[in-house]
Amino acid sequence: MNNFNEFGLKSEIVKAIDELGFNIPTDIQTETIPAILGSDGDLVALAQTGTGKTAAFGFPVLEKINIGSKNIQALVLCPTRELCMQITSDINKFSKFLNGFKSVAVYGGANIDEQIRKLKKGCHIVVATPGRALDLIRRRALILANIRWLILDEADEMLNMGFKEDIDTILRETPEKRQTLLFSATMPDDIAQIAAKYMKNPREISVGKKNAGAQNVKHEYYVVHAKNRYSALKRIVDIYPSIYGIVFCRTRREAKEVADKLMSDGYNSDALHGDLSQAQRDYVMNRFRLKNIQLLVATDVAARGLDVHNLTHIVNYNLPDDPEIYIHRSGRTGRAGKSGISVSILHTKELGRIKVLEKISQKKFENKKVPGGKEICEKQLFNLIDKVEKTKLDHQIDEYLPVIYKKLEWLSREDLIKHFVSIEFNRFLSYYRRAQDLNVFSKERSTKDFEKRSKSYTRFFINLGTKNGIDANGIIGLINKHTKGNRIELGKIDIMKKFSFFEIGSSHNETLLKALSKVSFDGIPVIVQPSKPDSKGTENRQRQKKKR
Repeated sequence: MNNFNEFGLKSEIVKAIDELGFNIPTDIQTETIPAILGSDGDLVALAQTGTGKTAAFGFPVLEKINIGSKNIQALVLCPTRELCMQITSDINKFSKFLNGFKSVAVYGGANIDEQIRKLKKGCHIVVATPGRALDLIRRRALILANIRWLILDEADEMLNMGFKEDIDTILRETPEKRQTLLFSATMPDDIAQIAAKYMKNPREISVGKKNAGAQNVKHEYYVVHAKNRYSALKRIVDIYPSIYGIVFCRTRREAKEVADKLMSDGYNSDALHGDLSQAQRDYVMNRFRLKNIQLLVATDVAARGLDVHNLTHIVNYNLPDDPEIYIHRSGRTGRAGKSGISVSILHTKELGRIKVLEKISQKKFENKKVPGGKEICEKQLFNLIDKVEKTKLDHQIDEYLPVIYKKLEWLSREDLIKHFVSIEFNRFLSYYRRAQDLNVFSKERSTKDFEKRSKSYTRFFINLGTKNGIDANGIIGLINKHTKGNRIELGKIDIMKKFSFFEIGSSHNETLLKALSKVSFDGIPVIVQPSKPDSKGTENRQRQKKKR
């Protein structure tokens, strides 16, 4: 499709599209809109976040909806308050010229009585987070008996956030004769199970490759010692003066600490984490959307469902345990045809994970050197000159110019420029004058040398996790207890909910497997096996489950 007129949409919708400035449909819109308009069959649509999925289901649903009926005809489920509000805002823009159309957003953290009042007035589309939708269903305020369309947007994120049971309950409350439209960036097993259980022979539309990274995103990584991670972050930010992005941390404590350090060091940043109240969260997000904040430091949980446009960078202060989470992170930049950069700061033991990420994202990762002081100073200097050149003149200063000219008349043109530039340049020059080289491989060895060394470790799967009351010390204790007399070198340990991964020196593989072959932990037979990435680049967990 070359333009939206070719879809045969109502003139009122086309008028709204024109007013919004939409010209050429995105790939997911080109595939999905005709499919929904021309069929009542279920649909699974796979596409990266930021590819126009709201319009992909919004335009055809608005085309087919019966505005004369006050019954709720469409329910859109999404993972977070922010995304719920964004979808509702978009739908209201799409329906601007459809007289009589109403939509209602319902989500946690807001007055439920006010939401009930709006629902009682009648509406055509409800956009909801699963928890609040379920609460309203139980209060008999959200009536789904006349639902014609059920849309699951960012379905993989909803499952990651633990909404599977809520979604199952809501799906059971909807009529069998409905059209279910499932939109997701990735296709994990839980999504496939929902499709198999609640959808009837769904058509699958995939834009790009399943679970693949966004096309317009460049992937870079820096290797430093763990103690230098924050120093490396500052240099990366300094080398990109116009950076506008999200820095992802592993825990809320780390996110707060990194944000506090950045603010203390004069960077325009703030934190988004689970300890914030909804009012604090809204305040931070509003400042970030307005670009009053240049860097948002966040955890994955806190950032889920955020819909922020024009991000230039995603910075992985820590790599996530699940490669699919990396795909979600990096997909927040490089949207709507624009380019973006996903940066990862690694310590030496994480280097082996790059190959897994390259495989799942189907992208080549570039190993970059942490910039030195001279390089940063040059970048900042020319950024300052660019800002001066592009600054709009305000004639309110005209009355002060005679005094200014008089005061500076003793300076030559060249000296005046030097004085002016030095105000900003001297600050960076002083800070980075004796800056050390943070790169691990810059002198004594190369990345390839380290990759060869890293092959001396083997990564193992074990069927114990936090649910079983085990932590990293518990894994170490279990290994030491059953391998007495063998000094086994341990590497990285990743504890999950139902299982975990750990690394040991490869020379001890047979000893470990033999020692733990008939061991139990709190009555549970322990299963330990070498962990290898499957074709999707994720740990092959399904094989382990079947063997159990």
